[in-house]
Order: sequence, then C-alpha cells, then structure tokens
Amino acid sequence: MPETDLIKLYSARILALAANIGHTERLENPDASAKKRAPLCGSTVTVDLKVQDSVISEYGQDVKACALGQAAASILAENIIGASISDIKLTRDALLDMLKNGGPAPTGRFSEFEVLLPARDYKNRHASIMLSLEATLEALEKIEAQNCA
Repeated sequence: MPETDLIKLYSARILALAANIGHTERLENPDASAKKRAPLCGSTVTVDLKVQDSVISEYGQDVKACALGQAAASILAENIIGASISDIKLTRDALLDMLKNGGPAPTGRFSEFEVLLPARDYKNRHASIMLSLEATLEALEKIEAQNCA
C-alpha cells in the first residue's frame, strides 16, 4: 500500500476515534453479550447490552482490533445509548453497503461512520470495521429471543 493511501486511510480523525473508544468497561449484569472475530486479521469485539423499553440503555465493550475496527467501535459507542434494534440493523446494512457496494454512508445518529469511506477500497479491513455492529446485533437478537421465549 503506497504511503499516500495509508495517510488517506488512517486519517487524523480515524486515529483520534481509535484512541478514544467509549464504553470500554464490560457490564456486570448484561441482558446479553456477544463476541465477534474477524478471521482474516484476528480482531475481536465483545459487547454487553442492557435494553429498556426496546432501546439500548447500557453498553459495554472490549475491543481488540486494528485502528479501523477501533474507530468503528468508537463511533458506535459514542452514539448507541438510546438506539433501537432497528437503528442498529439499518446502520449495519448501510455501513456494509457503503463498504462493499459504494453506497452512501449511514445517516442519522451514526452518520460519523462516513469517516470510514476510504476503507471501502481495502476489503481486508471490512470485517474488522463491522465487528462492533455485528456483535451488537447478535446480542440484541439474543435479547429478542429471550423475550419471545
């Protein structure tokens, strides 16, 4: 990867997000937890959730990822309290479309994912970027299953 591409990919904003991830304490009594791993790079994200009135009320995470995965986890953590499962699904789908198909960046509370636009050309980074959203959705699905049982 040429140096100019690295500079574009690892912008100051991405590095600042990666250095300041929020909600890094695991929750003591979560409603559900989930762990996701990107097989290509070995990045992992574990999330804990509490949900009240169908929205995320508490969030904790353990992030062991590259700078792009950390930046994505930071954006999610910064905006997740008060989000619904629908918000998370729409954001996951929009981010995946942005990375894989050249679609627009997510909008609304998660519009800051736009900072990861330069990563669309680096397919080997996509899985790490998606980890925090995928783990969050898995945990939300566990909560839904518990509520339907």
